[in-house]
Amino acid sequence: MAKKTKKEKGKKEKKRKETKEEESRKKRLLIATDNFLPRWDGIARFLSEIIPRLKYKYDITIIAPDFGPCEAEKDKVIRLVKMPITKFRIGDFNPARFDYKTIKREVRRADIVFSQTIGSIGMLAIITAKRNRKKVISFIHSIEWELVARAIGLTLLMKYLRVLTKFFVRKIYNKSSLLIVPSENIAEMLTWQKIKTKKKVIHLGVDTKKFVPVGNKILAKKKLGIDPDFFVIGHHGRLGREKDLSTLLRAFILVKKTHPKTILIVVGEGVESIKKKLASVTGVILPGSINDVVPYLQAMDVYCLTSLTETTSLTTLEAMSCGVPVIATKVGFVRDYIKPGINGLFFKEGNSYDLAKQIMFLRKQEVLKRKISLEARKIVEKEFNWDKTAKEIEETIDEGV
Repeated sequence: MAKKTKKEKGKKEKKRKETKEEESRKKRLLIATDNFLPRWDGIARFLSEIIPRLKYKYDITIIAPDFGPCEAEKDKVIRLVKMPITKFRIGDFNPARFDYKTIKREVRRADIVFSQTIGSIGMLAIITAKRNRKKVISFIHSIEWELVARAIGLTLLMKYLRVLTKFFVRKIYNKSSLLIVPSENIAEMLTWQKIKTKKKVIHLGVDTKKFVPVGNKILAKKKLGIDPDFFVIGHHGRLGREKDLSTLLRAFILVKKTHPKTILIVVGEGVESIKKKLASVTGVILPGSINDVVPYLQAMDVYCLTSLTETTSLTTLEAMSCGVPVIATKVGFVRDYIKPGINGLFFKEGNSYDLAKQIMFLRKQEVLKRKISLEARKIVEKEFNWDKTAKEIEETIDEGV
C-alpha cells in the first residue's frame, strides 16, 4: 500500500513538473501570410513592425511565399518557412503553391495560428487550424471581394467576381476564432456580410520617430535632385489597379497645364502596364520600390490617395506623420481619421477634375496647408502607435481568443 502511495505521489509530482514546464514554455505562434518581404505592401509593412515586438514573447514561425531573399532569414529568433510561388499572376501578385502537407505540419506544431490573408497559405492555415481544433486569429488587411475584383481588372466580370469572392471570404472567415479589424466600420461591414465570427478592433500604427516632418522643404527637394521651385504631388504604394492611379495621372496633367512647375512622384512597384502609362507622361518620377520612403514623403507638397478600396492605408498615415497634407478618397477607415479641412481633404472617387481642383486649392492656401500639416501629425501621434498595436495583439493572443 505504501509503495502504491509513493508511486502515486511520483506520478503527481511528474505531472506537476510537466504542467509547470508547459506554463513556462513560450506559446508557439504561427504567422501565415500570402504577402511578405522582399515584396513590400501593407501586410509586409505590418509584419515588419509587429514581429520584432512579439518575437521574444512567443516562439514564432512565419509561413510565407518565397519572393526571394529577405532579412527575416537571418533572424535567429524566428523560423521562416518559405513556400514556392506559382507563375500564375493576379494583378501584380504571384500566389504561393498549395502545399497542404507543409501547412498541416506547421499548424499542428502551433498553439495559435495568426493569419494575415486568405490566399493559398492563409486559407489553408485557417481550414487546417479549424480541423485540428487550434485557435486561429485572422487580421483583416483588405476587403477581398473589392480587392480581387479590381486587381484582376476584368470590368465585365467584376460583378460576378465580387459575388463569388464574397461567398468564399464568408466561408473562410467564419472558420476563424477571432477577426482583428482596423476600425469599427470595417467590423460592421463584415457583420453585415454575414461574417459572424467575433471581431476586435485594433488600429494599426506608425513609427512617428521615423516618419517625421521636415524642417526645410527646399533642402528635402534638393536632396532628391528636385528643383525647389517645383510643386510636388506624391503617392506611395503598390502600382495596383485598385489604387486608381489613372485618376491621379489625369489630375496631375490638369494641374500641370495651369502650373507647369509641377511634378508627380509615385513610389512603388506593381502592374507593368500601369508603370508604363505613368512613365509615358513628362514630369512623372518613378523611383521604384524604396526601403526608406521618408525622404520622398518629406519632399512632397501634397499626398494623394486615389484608392478605390482600402482598410486603413498605412501609407496615408505615414504621409500625415511626415506633415504632408493629404487628399484622399472616402475609403475604409480613412473616412474616419481624416477630418475635411482640419487634417486633410477628400475628393470624389475616380474624379480627376475634382482631385485637380483640390490640389490647386491647397497650392494657393499656405495657411490652410500649414494647419492641415500640424493637425495631421497630431492625430497620428495620438491615435496610431505600433507599440500599442503590438501590445493589444499580444493581449488578444494571451487571452486565448
